[in-house]
Amino acid sequence: MIEDLFDVHTHFLPPRMERRVWAYFDAAGPLIGREWPIRYRKSAAERVEILRGLGVRHFSALAYAHKPGMAADLNRWTLDFAASTPGCLRSATFFPEPSAARDTREALDAGAQIFKLHLQVGGFDPGTAELDEAWGLLEDAGTPVVVHAGSGPVANGHTGPGPIGRVLARHPRLAIVIAHLGAPEYEGFFALAERHPNVRLDTTMAFTDFFEQMAPFPPHLRARLRDLGLGGKVLLGSDFPTIPYAYEHQLESLARLDLGEPWLRAVCWGNGRDLFGMTPRG
Repeated sequence: MIEDLFDVHTHFLPPRMERRVWAYFDAAGPLIGREWPIRYRKSAAERVEILRGLGVRHFSALAYAHKPGMAADLNRWTLDFAASTPGCLRSATFFPEPSAARDTREALDAGAQIFKLHLQVGGFDPGTAELDEAWGLLEDAGTPVVVHAGSGPVANGHTGPGPIGRVLARHPRLAIVIAHLGAPEYEGFFALAERHPNVRLDTTMAFTDFFEQMAPFPPHLRARLRDLGLGGKVLLGSDFPTIPYAYEHQLESLARLDLGEPWLRAVCWGNGRDLFGMTPRG
């Protein structure tokens, strides 16, 4: 197994928000659609140590605003968390509201390295005019944005490759990371990654037994997955800590694809290192 891991899709949230998110998962809310027990319900400090013990050298603190007025406070918290947590990427978010460009600019000025948007939970069109300036800032900065754009586990009118694809048509240099490989619209999101030089995908929950029950990966896409991974376009993601299985199962699920050691090493470490310019134990 790969010794050094670079996980671009992990979550650390302000305590009050975290309690609400976990309660929503406990209740199997309508945006989740099934029982989803949280495996790593521990303090933030304990979770950081778990990641380090697993060999995760770099990880994110992805938070996302789901209504107006949240982004600035979330960004202050996640940026402060990263500043006090070695190995954590400086993470930020924004939302379609009049302050979107200001929130994005302030986060970039504070050193944000990665942003997160969740089109399913937020329920908004990424192409709305309120976000155009923010997208332009991120395009110019080259800062990656992890976007939950796929329709899993429950679709809405703004998910799927079409809405984010229209953003990319206006901002073709955007560094977008499509969460969950774009499940269940894998093929459409693979096409976006193949078409746009800075579009990537993360493996979050993909290929695990739990996820395959909801959104099975089409076998005919395996060769394209291999090529995308070797081409720097696939990054390790996990959704830690809100996963219902051991973290190691994500790694085992990638290994059992049998796409080769170079592919596994690129996905689990090299592609993230190259995107963010990190070193093994930096």
